[in-house]
Amino acid sequence: MSLPLLLGFSLILIAGTSFATGAWILLHPARTRRDRLTEYTGGVTTTNLGPVRPVSKMSAYAERIAGLAKEGDERELDRLRRRLLQAGFRSPSTMAWYNAWRVVLALGFPMVGFAFAPVLTTPVLAMTVLSLAFLGYYLPHRVVEHLAAQRGEAIMRAFPDALDLLVSSTEAGLGLDAAVQRVAEELEDAAPVLALELQIVVHEVAAGIPRAKALRRLSDRSNLEAVTSLVNVLVQAEKLGTSVAKALRVHASLVRQRRILAAEERAARIAPKMTVAMILFLMPSLFVVILGPAVVNLIRNLMPALAG
Repeated sequence: MSLPLLLGFSLILIAGTSFATGAWILLHPARTRRDRLTEYTGGVTTTNLGPVRPVSKMSAYAERIAGLAKEGDERELDRLRRRLLQAGFRSPSTMAWYNAWRVVLALGFPMVGFAFAPVLTTPVLAMTVLSLAFLGYYLPHRVVEHLAAQRGEAIMRAFPDALDLLVSSTEAGLGLDAAVQRVAEELEDAAPVLALELQIVVHEVAAGIPRAKALRRLSDRSNLEAVTSLVNVLVQAEKLGTSVAKALRVHASLVRQRRILAAEERAARIAPKMTVAMILFLMPSLFVVILGPAVVNLIRNLMPALAG
């Protein structure tokens, strides 16, 4: 057996053994979170607030693995939690699963590079392994960003209809909470994402959270300028004691004008884009069609004269 082939198989064996050993240590901790909870509570499984929620083994394993990828800055952790909420992940163990997937993919993707070790040189193999590790570590971030962007687009598509329904409900005499509940029920089939966000606001207010805080949370979960402006209007109307229906009517007209201006701006951008496309793709074809016959005649008539 040649030396490069033997070296490649040795690297694959070492990497596989290391990965299996690390996974065994991480997935079988000596003391899980449930064990520590039992120690802290003295074995108590119920409290005045109800039974203690059991911690699943998979969540405990995910937390153990996620310890290798946790961010040190609290500001970054808060930003990541908010982004996961914007992507639609609300489970308490979402952060642990996110970091666990980053670790697992960062360790698992390089195995693909080690599989090609016999046919790659050492520098190329090192670059491939490092690139795959970075890809695996960065991939969950891109997935969360993509899901958050999709969720924001779904909310924006239904937001104008929801605003019109909210204006109609408040002008019909419903209170703000009842109007939000009504809009959420009406949009449950057509726009489930926005309906869910509005239902969360209603449930938070019913649970005792101040309406302004619940609306601010809606703005944080959506991360959309249109929703933030609506929240600001509702909060200011509540603080100043003005009519919510009138404030929503004025805000809806402003939003409608803003949408018209945005549509006109997008339409105005079409002409420059079409000009560039015509210059790059149509003009060469026109030159060939118009000047092609003239060039052919010139070559047929002039070249013999020059040669003779």
